[in-house]
Order: sequence, then C-alpha cells, then structure tokens
Amino acid sequence: MLRLDDLTVFVRTAERGSLSAAARELEISPALASAALKRLEGALGLHLVARTTRSLRLTEEGEHYLLHAREALRLLSEGHQALIQGKESFGGTLKISMPSDMGRNILLGWLDAFQARYPQINYQLSVSDRLSDLYRQPVDIALRYGAQADSSLIAFPLAADNRRVLVASPAYVAAHGAPATLDDLRGHNCLRFAIDDTIHERWTFYGGNGAAPRTVSVSGNRSADDADVVRRWAMAGHGIAYKSRLDVVGDLCGGRLQILLPELPGEPAPLHMLCMHRSQVTPAVLHLRDFLRAQCEREAALMPLP
Repeated sequence: MLRLDDLTVFVRTAERGSLSAAARELEISPALASAALKRLEGALGLHLVARTTRSLRLTEEGEHYLLHAREALRLLSEGHQALIQGKESFGGTLKISMPSDMGRNILLGWLDAFQARYPQINYQLSVSDRLSDLYRQPVDIALRYGAQADSSLIAFPLAADNRRVLVASPAYVAAHGAPATLDDLRGHNCLRFAIDDTIHERWTFYGGNGAAPRTVSVSGNRSADDADVVRRWAMAGHGIAYKSRLDVVGDLCGGRLQILLPELPGEPAPLHMLCMHRSQVTPAVLHLRDFLRAQCEREAALMPLP
C-alpha cells in the first residue's frame, strides 16, 4: 500500500537532489527518509533512485513516476484545501433529520426563516418519528427529544427544560370533563404515541416538594407512530394527549388545546441537536444551533410551564 509520507519524501528528494536536504526540509532523520524511499520502491516494484556515496539521481523509471507522484500530491492537497474551505465557509447542504410534529408544524417555518437570512444554505430533510441511525444514514444533524444515551454523539441542547404536558381540546373537555386526578385518566380516551413499534401508554408525572414520580397506565381507541397525527386527533376532540410542550405552544396560545392537571409536571423532553462527530460541526451548523435555540426560548416564553 502506498503511503502519502513516502510519496512526499520521494518528490522532495527528487526536487532537492539530495536525500539529506529533503529530510531536513521535512524535519525527519535521513534514516527515516531512506526507509521511506525503500518502502515506496518495494510497494511499486520499481527502482526509482540510483544512489552512490556522493550522488543521487533518478532512474528512468523514477523520472516517469515523478510526474505521477507530483500530480497525486497536488490533487490530494487541493482536495484537503477544498474540505477545509468548505468547513470554514458558510454555505452548503445540511442533511437534517427531525421529528414529525415539530418538524412539519414548527421547524419548517423556522428553517424557512433561517434560509431567508442565509440563502447560501441548502436543506435535505428527513421528517420521521423513527430514530435516525446517524452512523448508517446520510444525516448531518438529527433533532431529537429526550435524554441521549449515546455519549459518542455531539449533543447541543436547544430546549433543555422542555417537558411533556397533558392536553385536550376545549370541545373534549366540554363533552367529557377534565380529569381531576391522574387516576381519572383511566376513564378517558387517551391518544397514544408509538415509536419504533412500542406504544407509549405509561405516562409519568412529577409532584411538587420532591414527591416521587408517579406513572399511570392509560388506554384509548387510537394510537399512531406519527406525533403530528396524535396532536391533530387531540385538536379534533378525540381524546387526551401527552405531548411535548414545544409541539403544542401554538395550539395552547391559540386556544385549540388546553393543559390538564397543570400542577403535575410531565416527563422531561429536552430537545437536542445531534452530530456524529466534530467534523460536522461547521459554521453553518453552529449558526443553525444558535438560531434554533433562540426560537425555542421564544416559544417557551409564550407559554411558561406552571
């Protein structure tokens, strides 16, 4: 296998006419430079350099190969510079995975505003409640709710204090009444959300003054693996939903939904922006992070948690 360092030693030696001069320029020992030339010749099966105790010259094969080696190093250098400039420049395509409800009803508008501010940014969006595998799918950024178990991912918090809230439409409350306690949920039609084929039908709430959390099992006649569908069912008066507050701030402010049992905080649902590795954290990603964080803070201020 050819090594980039070996090619570099060969080209510098040919240009300087001296192995020791090439070694000094590359800040390596003459012995390491000599070993690099031998390794390259062995990998190619060619005799590139004719050496005596006083002189060094390229063989005919070496003269021919020098042209290709120089071109290879030039192309590699240009490719490296292009990657660096692309990382440092503010532009390019962002491949973003996002949850369905927030993606369709909130993030699309926010991304429109971000792109209007920075028109050199392009998007490739994946909108789904199934968790993206950042290691297998062509995704630069994933926006996800909840605690992140994979510590190898780079996680930027966007809404660290976000929680789930219990919501229903005014029409549902007028027809069926509002639950006074968690136990009352067992008598209501609860609209459940499924993720990765598991239905979320055990809802946890937290009491005040350090009280232990309490989980209640719920049931109903509808469940969906799309959180946007669950929200729409709730607005249509079909039952009670347990939603991320960020997903329903607009509906709460507009009177389409109302919070039930507001004295009981729901499960934490922090929103994060995830990247697989540091090389993906470009200036565009950092600007998007700051923009989305500001939007989340603005939304939270519209409807503070009880």
